[in-house]
Amino acid sequence: MPARPAAKSRPSPVLSVTGAAMTAEQAALLKRLAYDGYEPDAFKRHLTQAEAQRRIAMLTAKLTLLDEPPHTL
Repeated sequence: MPARPAAKSRPSPVLSVTGAAMTAEQAALLKRLAYDGYEPDAFKRHLTQAEAQRRIAMLTAKLTLLDEPPHTL
């Protein structure tokens, strides 16, 4: 079988973030999302940008699910 060429993919926003400390904007957003998502431990002061981005994505997904109506049969 001939090998298929690799598909072009967009870079992940998480992978494009450096290992530097999270930005002030990330800190403010993460703190608000942690409070709104009832997970105050999700906010830590000394996170990297990548860790902060992962937690922001997780909390955003959680809050999106909480906003949906409950499933009924």
